[in-house]
Amino acid sequence: MPLERIVSTALQIVDDEGADALSMRTLAQRLGSGTATLYRHFDNRAALVAHVVDRMFGAVELNGDELLAMGWQQALRTVAHTMFEALARHRNAARLMVEEAPMGPNAMALREHCVAALLDSGFPPRLAAHAFATFSRYVLGFAIQVNGHGGGQLDDAQLSAVFQSVDPALFPATVTVAESMPVPIEDEFSFGLELLLSGLAHLRDDA
Repeated sequence: MPLERIVSTALQIVDDEGADALSMRTLAQRLGSGTATLYRHFDNRAALVAHVVDRMFGAVELNGDELLAMGWQQALRTVAHTMFEALARHRNAARLMVEEAPMGPNAMALREHCVAALLDSGFPPRLAAHAFATFSRYVLGFAIQVNGHGGGQLDDAQLSAVFQSVDPALFPATVTVAESMPVPIEDEFSFGLELLLSGLAHLRDDA
């Protein structure tokens, strides 16, 4: 059975039923095969998850030379938004990415491109490593939140109404900003990303 079909089906299970639903048995049933077929490709579930996660990184089709030419800030900005959008297309896959450090070929290539852009722009090696690690966790953290958004909770219009109805005597500051709340999560992501990039620029200049 082709590896591509197995990994695609595993990702479909995660999309349909959540990360916890992915098991060798469930995947074998969905494929109409036995688990022995899967164990010829993967030693265990962790190996399967690694392939599914790397499939997500494969959705980020960015050229290393083009990223270098952009400069480090635009390169990281482009990677962040592209990865965020890729994860948003798969509601549950982001949670798989917290199980272990992504080390597949697509993840390694993306890491290499980003760290190269940082080093090329004058970041010392230790600062470049810390910058990429923080940047990666920032993107993943927001991806997990956006995928959990709307799961039976109040929507933005309802939250806005709540903020605007609070007692101004108890929460005067909240009332002052109520018309701007809640902030859409995509706007939060972009705002926080610019703060992160700005802070990294100052650290690089001080290094």
